[in-house]
Amino acid sequence: MSTSPPSPSSPSPSPAAADAMTAQAAGRVTHTGPAHPSTAPQDDALAGKAAGVQALAAAFPHNTAKPAEFGHDSALQPVEGQTAQPASPDVTGSTLTEANASAKTGAAPTPGENRAGGALDRVRADAAGRVLTTNQGVPVADNQNSLKAGLRGPALLEDFILREKITHFDHERIPERIVHARGSGAHGFFEAYDSLARYTQAAPFQAAGKVTPVFVRFSTVAGERGSVDTPRDVRGFAVKFYTDEGNWDLVGNNIPVFFIQDAMKFPDLVHALKPEPHHGMPQAASAHDTFWDFVSLMPESTHMLMWAMSDRAIPRSYRMMQGFGVHTFRLVNAEGGSHFVKFHWSPKLGTHSLVWDEAAKIQGADNDYHRRDLWEAIEAGEYPEWELGLQIFSEAQAEAFSFDVLDATKIVPEELVPVTPVGRMVLNRNPDNFFAETEQVAFCAAHVIPGIDFTNDPLLAGRIHSYVDTQISRLGGPNFHEIPINAPIAQVHNNQRDGLHRQAIHRGRVAYEPNSIGGGCPFQAGARGFMSFPQPVQEDKVRGKPEKFADHYTQASLFFASQTPVEQQHIVGAFRFELSKVTIPAIRERMLASLVNVHTDLAAQVAAGLGMAVPAPMPLALENPALPEVTASPALSLTARPGDGGIRTRKIALLAADGVEGSSLRVLQQALLAAGAVPVLVAPRLGAVAASDGATLEAVATMENSPPVLFDALVLPDGEAAVATLAALGQTNEFIVNQYRHCKTILALGASQSLLVAAGVAQQLPSGDVDPGVLTASANTATTAAEVFIAAVGQHRHLQRDMDPPVV
Repeated sequence: MSTSPPSPSSPSPSPAAADAMTAQAAGRVTHTGPAHPSTAPQDDALAGKAAGVQALAAAFPHNTAKPAEFGHDSALQPVEGQTAQPASPDVTGSTLTEANASAKTGAAPTPGENRAGGALDRVRADAAGRVLTTNQGVPVADNQNSLKAGLRGPALLEDFILREKITHFDHERIPERIVHARGSGAHGFFEAYDSLARYTQAAPFQAAGKVTPVFVRFSTVAGERGSVDTPRDVRGFAVKFYTDEGNWDLVGNNIPVFFIQDAMKFPDLVHALKPEPHHGMPQAASAHDTFWDFVSLMPESTHMLMWAMSDRAIPRSYRMMQGFGVHTFRLVNAEGGSHFVKFHWSPKLGTHSLVWDEAAKIQGADNDYHRRDLWEAIEAGEYPEWELGLQIFSEAQAEAFSFDVLDATKIVPEELVPVTPVGRMVLNRNPDNFFAETEQVAFCAAHVIPGIDFTNDPLLAGRIHSYVDTQISRLGGPNFHEIPINAPIAQVHNNQRDGLHRQAIHRGRVAYEPNSIGGGCPFQAGARGFMSFPQPVQEDKVRGKPEKFADHYTQASLFFASQTPVEQQHIVGAFRFELSKVTIPAIRERMLASLVNVHTDLAAQVAAGLGMAVPAPMPLALENPALPEVTASPALSLTARPGDGGIRTRKIALLAADGVEGSSLRVLQQALLAAGAVPVLVAPRLGAVAASDGATLEAVATMENSPPVLFDALVLPDGEAAVATLAALGQTNEFIVNQYRHCKTILALGASQSLLVAAGVAQQLPSGDVDPGVLTASANTATTAAEVFIAAVGQHRHLQRDMDPPVV
């Protein structure tokens, strides 16, 4: 569509204002940077920090101490190292968000101090103005050379400084998590909307406005620590609440169900999902023989497979995905009353996804795409927020459902039990150190507090053991709870002693209970402490499952029926892609036979894509499942949660080359910054771009280091000379084709409309309707164009042009 009616554009920003906008935009990206420093706006902390880092680095034009490393005299008189004073402590800090203090994070560190005592700030260290030392605090005179017998002689065994440095380096790595190895985390807080005391005595829910510190870690499941961020995979969504009654870990995923029903099968699932043991491939992918062999023989996985093959498994951002507790838990109030509960996190920004072609290309463009997105947003003050909702129901209600709530492969449809919002979670502080916090944080499903209890879910029972067990191995022993990021803010008092890496120094003679010579302390809390719900149990000891667990397809069909037609086609495409990677036809046929029980059209389309006939349906484990209460649930579609329609934090590529019409780009850049977006000027090379009006624009990214899949929308510039230059570059066509194919918004100004034609991009959809995401305008209507463009970008994608196969 064109941006009519036209209106006069706002005056183009002055060169100084344009320079400030360049600095502002450059401060919000971490994968590239400008060729030249720009003047930072005084009120922009991110740009100010970047300017401060530039000034600090510029104070070291070369290593002034380097000549003193050579010769015998220098060896006897080592010189002091070169230093410079930063303009502010922010310049050398890990994150600008360190001022966002909580009871867990504590305050910002004092420069030059290594404090020990209090919240996390007790272990934050800063070396400003300090000399280099060994781990024993001994000043190091020379950090350039090992100790040798003569300048050309052998290195000496007595060099304890070298040995300490190398030995520590050799042991820096710890075992990675078996699953959820690759992740990213942040600090924040949870704020309750109202008291839930009638349901639970859990500390975070006792009063309206009560704030509880949290640390959240998002992750992929299948890949190793060094894998990529954007595979088709489940995402972990783990929240550690540092409550005043101890730590509560709500360890969940971005999908509300799981592959299996019993923890006995978890090792089998993960072994099947991981790279095949004979050749170690593929990494971070389920598209291989062993995974599909396993799940096709485990029809209980079918519901989870529908979610995993949907767009849920390729989120646009950690900030734009839901989280779920997966299991049915129990809420217990102070009087001992019990209700069942399911936990739901819903993002304020809405639930948005990547498309598969885009996700695959991002893997090559930026392995850290989701990690970078989370860091940049928080650092820019765009704090992600989720609302916590609870599905609360009684055991009597649960007994009446057509499914079993103890079955982790089932959801409770919102039409049966609505989700009640109970609070919000805001992530407002990046970690200071990835290893010390994000890597060493230990989440355990067993970590609950009074008011939260378990149910008899057989998968949950295994998780209660497994998480604690793996942390003992991964973090070096049973004292992982004393690692600062894991330590509760509540007081810890017990008679556990010793073990690897013990930190606490206990005074007195007593390490047992009961005792008298310690005054009976620490003493048991009685009814104030955690009490398991006294659920009556009178059953035979057996290995088996309830009959309702045998319904493997009803909710899989519910999920597929609840998706929009475009989402259904994406599920078809995902199954087609994954099963095409399977090398054994019998496994494909078995999986197709299972899909017939979900939906005949789904099975037929997947079979057609694989060049196979539709097989007979797989026999059902339960011949006559109960009639479902709900057959379609709109809440299961990603489109049910679009967010507020804003474009804050969205990255917009503005292509440019010499001869560009500069005033319209500056107007667009200004409007996008005002809307909270991150406009990035992308040119063939970094540095100055000469505009046709004699002004200069500053490119902070290149078409080489910032490919189109890293951006949420595209602006093509006016200016005959610039358009001619861009037309001669194959990368320009890639930008246009990828943005169009991935259903993003494109704005072409003036002469650049010819680039759309060259790329085969029309302003009409294949249906003949006007494409709301392909916009054209003249340069002198840039203000109006910006308004229309911003509204179009706020729709996230224009799925009307989604075609399989793509038309462009």
